[in-house]
Amino acid sequence: MFKAVISDINLIKDSISTISELIDEGVFKIDKNGLSLIAADRAMVAVVDFKLPATVFDEFQVDEEKSIALNLTNFVSILKRAKAGDKLKLELKDNVLEIAMENSSKRKFTLPLLDITQEEVPPINQLEFKAKATIKADVLKEGIEDASVVSDSVVFETDGEKFSLKASGDISSTELVLEKGNEALVELSSPEQIKARYPLDYLKKMIKASKLADEVTIRWAKDYPMRMDFTSVDKVSMGFVLAPRVSEEE
Repeated sequence: MFKAVISDINLIKDSISTISELIDEGVFKIDKNGLSLIAADRAMVAVVDFKLPATVFDEFQVDEEKSIALNLTNFVSILKRAKAGDKLKLELKDNVLEIAMENSSKRKFTLPLLDITQEEVPPINQLEFKAKATIKADVLKEGIEDASVVSDSVVFETDGEKFSLKASGDISSTELVLEKGNEALVELSSPEQIKARYPLDYLKKMIKASKLADEVTIRWAKDYPMRMDFTSVDKVSMGFVLAPRVSEEE
């Protein structure tokens, strides 16, 4: 048995919508702590690490740990039908997830569970990073969008005193620089100068999680995967791990 009710429609709508940018099918774990998902995209370039705690729900009932596989594109299409003021009810019935929206009326959808198992995911908890920066999410979002105008990849760099995001194309270039003391740079630590290049097509999808949190924490190392975490305390945790681009000359 699984049944849950949530009033904060945008919290679940924005979360699942962001995940669906990278993952089209996913296996959610449901237990007494809430909903969670760890999944890699089909190209194994990125991993999503998502947690939605039971405490954000008005009601949350589960009798035992369950795994349910869903088509996320279809799930998002249904969630988009929810209106402000609706209460969203999720209930597991046999091999379908029943999704109801209740306000002055009651609307109901059913989403069949997929017959897929959890695919193997890279061991992201074993990664060891060198640099760490916590930045205002909207500032990083602008930097990534600026970079996408001129290139298909971007370089994250720090010397421990400032953080920069650089991109250059055949004609144009762009740079975002945040020095310690800037209110947009909440935290910065690095033992040395560290830079690495990452694909912008993935970053543009990941940064949509800025709807969920005011700040984003980035951890990276030279020619090494990057981890990006959006956390709204007691509400949601959305993390991404992204493989670097190491073939290009810096």
